[in-house]
Amino acid sequence: MDSGISYSEVSRRLGINRSTLRLWRTDRSLIEKYRDDVCPRCEPLPRPPAPADIYAYLLGLYLGDGSLNLAGDGSKLVWRLRIQCADAWPGLIEECANAFRTVRPAGAVGRVQGQGATEVHANWKHWPCLFPQHGPGKKHDRPIILSPWQQEIVDEHPQPLVRGLIHSDGCRTVNRIRRTGSNGARTVYEYPRYHFTNASTDIVGHLTSALDRLGIAWKSHTKATAGCSDQTVVSVSRKEAVARMDSFVGPKY
Repeated sequence: MDSGISYSEVSRRLGINRSTLRLWRTDRSLIEKYRDDVCPRCEPLPRPPAPADIYAYLLGLYLGDGSLNLAGDGSKLVWRLRIQCADAWPGLIEECANAFRTVRPAGAVGRVQGQGATEVHANWKHWPCLFPQHGPGKKHDRPIILSPWQQEIVDEHPQPLVRGLIHSDGCRTVNRIRRTGSNGARTVYEYPRYHFTNASTDIVGHLTSALDRLGIAWKSHTKATAGCSDQTVVSVSRKEAVARMDSFVGPKY
């Protein structure tokens, strides 16, 4: 409207009646109030969640160790997005909660204490719109394909996606090697590295594709566990690759 488009034309394009548009133009705060709880994917002109980098981080958390279920008895069709966070890393619990608040400012963020872990969650009818990978069963038993708009976000913001995946289903470790020299002296060498383990080949693929875009070298191998699905372990161990990861992921805190 500020560009000179008429109320009638804006109403036609967006499906919003003209009286509402006039009210919004008179009081701009109403627009922001409307946007606080509207689903960006359900607007007449769908838009990506914002800010995109925080959404990419939350997407990484969800793909790594998150779930989406109907809240309560399900009769109200309200969905609960849950992220499991280890109590050993209180800073990551706060970062997860802040990501919820940033992507959906109007929603309350709750926590449920478990054995050694805290579930961070928020309820909303539109979580499946933001995470269309939702489906019945475990994530590694179904395809996890990103929608085109999601792919655009992770292509533009690969770092927060990687950060979210590592925070949820990965770790930074230090490999120590002890060697004895010819004089009998023992020397300990320390090599930091990153690991990510997941049973979904699609989710692993989203991580490795992001690492490729960032120019970070990685290796992978399959870990077989009796009675469970095979898991893929992705490792980043080259000195320069670890240094690059440290610049935007770093140790858990």
